[in-house]
Amino acid sequence: MATSTVKEPAPQPAVDFLHRPYIRAALPFVNGGLAGMTATVVIQPIDMIKVRLQLAGEGVRTGPRPSAFGVARDIIASGKVLDLYTGLSAGLLRQAVYTTARLGFFDTFSKTLHKRAEAAGTKVGFAERAGAGLAAGGIAAMIGNPADLALIRMQSDGLKPPEARANYRSVVDALFRISKHEGVTALWAGAFPTVVRAMALNLGQLAFFAESKAQLKAHTQLSTKTQTFAASAIAGFFASFLSLPFDFVKTRLQKQQKDPKTGQLPYKGLFDCARKVAREEGWLRFYRGFGTYYVRIAPHALVFPTPPRYYQPSFLANPTDPL
Repeated sequence: MATSTVKEPAPQPAVDFLHRPYIRAALPFVNGGLAGMTATVVIQPIDMIKVRLQLAGEGVRTGPRPSAFGVARDIIASGKVLDLYTGLSAGLLRQAVYTTARLGFFDTFSKTLHKRAEAAGTKVGFAERAGAGLAAGGIAAMIGNPADLALIRMQSDGLKPPEARANYRSVVDALFRISKHEGVTALWAGAFPTVVRAMALNLGQLAFFAESKAQLKAHTQLSTKTQTFAASAIAGFFASFLSLPFDFVKTRLQKQQKDPKTGQLPYKGLFDCARKVAREEGWLRFYRGFGTYYVRIAPHALVFPTPPRYYQPSFLANPTDPL
C-alpha cells in the first residue's frame, strides 16, 4: 500500500529584534536623540561661549568685541572650568526632544521620498531633501523650544549682577520657575526665530550633507571616510551661514525679560529685534562669533550620520539585511 508523505513547510527564520516594524520605525528617533546628546556633551562649552559672544555689547554699536578665548578666560576666571558646562542639563533635554524629533522626522520623510522615487524609477533630488529637512527642523524646533529657552536663560544668568541672578539648579528648576513667574506661554518665547533657525540649519546640515556626499561619491575617488568628513565640513559651513542670524535673534529674544519698572520687553519679536540690532549695532553683529558657531555645528554634522542605510533603496528591497 503506497504511503503519501506530506512535505512540511520550511521553517521561517525568526524576525530579528531590530527588524521588527515598530523598532525600525523608532530607531531613527532614538539614534538621532543619542547622537545629539553625545554631540552636546562635546560642544557644550563652545555653545556657552557662543551665547556670551552674542549677548556682549547689546544695544551698542561700538561696544566690546570679545573673542572666544577671552570669553572662555573670563568665565573660568570668575568661577571654575565646569562653569563652561552651565546649562548642560537643558542642552541634553533639548537634544533629547529636538534632535530626536528632527532626525526622526527627516528620516521618516526621506523614507517616503525614497519609496516614491523608487516606484517612479527616479532619484530623490536636492529640492526634495531640502524640503524634508526644512519640515523636520521646523516641527522639531517648536516641540523643543522650552528646553532651548531654559538653556539660554541658564547660560546668560552669569551675565547679571550676583543679586539679580536666578541661579537655576537644573533644567527642571528653570522650566518650573519660568512658567510660574512668567506664564507657561513664556516657554515658547522666541519660537518663531527658533523655528526659522532650525529650518535654515536643517537646510544646510542635512540637505547639503546628503547632496555633498552624493556629489563627492559620484565625482571623486575619495575614501568613504574622507567623503564623510568633507561633506560634513561643507554642510557645517552652509548650516552656519544660513542659520546664524536667526540663532543670534533667538538668543536675544529668549534671554530678554520684562523691565521691573516699565514691565516692557526690550524686543517685541523677531523683526523688531533684527531692526534694532541692525540700527544700533550694525548688520555684521548678526555674524559675530561665526567661527565659534561653525565649530559648534561641525561636531553635530560629524556625529549625525548620512541618511541611514535602513531607508536606502537597497535596504527597502531586502529589509532583512543586517543593519
